[in-house]
Amino acid sequence: MSRRLRLWVLGAGLAGLAALLVAACLRLPAFGGTWHPYGELATRAALDRHTANVVAAVNFDQRAFDTLGEESILFAAVLGTVALLRQTRGEREVRPAPVRVARPVRRYALLTLPVTLLIGLYVVAHGQLSPGGGFQGGVVVATALHLLYIAVDYRALERVRPVGMYEIADAAAEGCYVVTGLAGLLVGGAFLANVLPYGTFNTLTSGGTVPILNAAIGMEVASAVVVLLARFLDQAVEIRPTEGSAEGSTEGSTEGDEST
Repeated sequence: MSRRLRLWVLGAGLAGLAALLVAACLRLPAFGGTWHPYGELATRAALDRHTANVVAAVNFDQRAFDTLGEESILFAAVLGTVALLRQTRGEREVRPAPVRVARPVRRYALLTLPVTLLIGLYVVAHGQLSPGGGFQGGVVVATALHLLYIAVDYRALERVRPVGMYEIADAAAEGCYVVTGLAGLLVGGAFLANVLPYGTFNTLTSGGTVPILNAAIGMEVASAVVVLLARFLDQAVEIRPTEGSAEGSTEGSTEGDEST
């Protein structure tokens, strides 16, 4: 394809996109109005399915398939990180030395750790009732565990963070989301359709499949963040080049300089 033809194809695509954007903007509600068609529909659908938090109803019911894509992006990022930062033959693990932490910092971090963990679990569990949910709560839970790194040292964090178990939990949460979506197909509906009983409004069991998908997201996000930070911290704290490989690279560069 010639350069001129590529420019014509690009121009046609941009013109079509511009036309669609202009058409969409012309149909927008007036600025400062109190009525919005999407907001009305989203709120009505959330109330019909007994989901008190409209944002959770949008994320895990009305556009649950889009949320699956967002979760899969994080899952793929974890897979890529694990593959790229794995220990190679020229590296070895070195046990980090104990670190002395200031007593006020240690005391404050140890006191806030259980509180932060409880808040994260609360945000995940009440995602369909109040602001928050699996994405936000999962990050808070993962952050709570890493307060041990600040309060004590890296070895203390390792004792409560078996990376292999979190990798399994990450994959299991991703699978749980997909299996919940397949349940809608098995009962004759659509993929990720809300097919469970809606329950009593404004309770933990309300919303049908919303609390299940929200919990799966919370588990996946928490596990993914833990695994990501574990791989990066391993490289910064534990993984070191072996002495043989370092000497070999030095000798090779010396011989190369001499030959030059």
